[in-house]
Amino acid sequence: MDALFSLPVLSLFLIPTISSYSTSLNLLFFFMTWSTLVLSHPPLRVELFGTVAVRLFFYVFPSVLFFLFDVLTPSAAVVIKAHGETGLPAGSKRSKIRAKDFKVAGWALANLALSIAAQAAIEVVRTKVLGLRSALKVSMRLPMPWEIVKDLFRGLFGREILAYAVHRYALHSKQYSVAKYHEAWYHSLRAPFPLTAHYDHPIAYLLANFIPTYAPAMLFRLHMLTYLLYLSIISIEETFAFSGYSVMPTSFFLGGIARRTDVHLLSGAEGNFGPWGILDWMCGTTVGDGEDGTGSVIDDAQSQLSASLGHEGDIDEKIRRAVEESTRRFRDGSRRRLRRRQRDE
Repeated sequence: MDALFSLPVLSLFLIPTISSYSTSLNLLFFFMTWSTLVLSHPPLRVELFGTVAVRLFFYVFPSVLFFLFDVLTPSAAVVIKAHGETGLPAGSKRSKIRAKDFKVAGWALANLALSIAAQAAIEVVRTKVLGLRSALKVSMRLPMPWEIVKDLFRGLFGREILAYAVHRYALHSKQYSVAKYHEAWYHSLRAPFPLTAHYDHPIAYLLANFIPTYAPAMLFRLHMLTYLLYLSIISIEETFAFSGYSVMPTSFFLGGIARRTDVHLLSGAEGNFGPWGILDWMCGTTVGDGEDGTGSVIDDAQSQLSASLGHEGDIDEKIRRAVEESTRRFRDGSRRRLRRRQRDE
């Protein structure tokens, strides 16, 4: 763990934010720091500790804080919950937190640790057993800006394709037993709340979360620094999209993802299978679109454009109607799931 909190690792995240030097000196110091890190640690350790650092700083720490905020101050948290008391871990601000809710949080963190262990296992098999080069490019050479943008686009779009395909055709198909695990675990939640981004049966989690995230990075062999940026974007997305809050840093990007995530769970998996909604829009599986204009990624872009032109009041009304529609779908989905269980019994 000393490598995780060493100066080279921490400076990769802190230098761009606290340094007051010129851009040239910042880049020089960053290159020296990165070179020191690469030369002083084997590639596998650099990859794993970098992954752990990103997950801790951009997902675990903020998600745990959000979870504790919901648990310890439910009366304050319910004010910014998109679905009111339904979005609280206990389901009500007057109810005490249950062991089941802590179990959800524990399984989420365990699954995250499982994904890092799986990443380590893949690298060990590739490099030690098969004698192949590492899945990620750990080298002293820094990637060029255009290379970073290109690889980020390929990685994120590859993740969107894989996540959509696995989620729609495997986790919600009666042909595969893993769908039963996904239904019994993740879809047993009332609504998303902090830490539930990584809550699922371990097999379903590896298929739906780990593989879509890591496979594109392996396929395009991202530079380690590009991978850290790629993983940071995904971690921030997961932190806010599954928080259950109506207040987001950006209403277009994170707000739209959060609304589609909520509707997917509350509607009983009628649609919204992709993380960003791009494939849902292309394949016609977006749920929640319509007159309120807050369903698809295109609707979110139009809403953001309208807001930037001074129509914030209209957007607030649309968001309010979207929340009401999501609540209605949640009730309808709950009734359908109850009827299905009764028929199965």
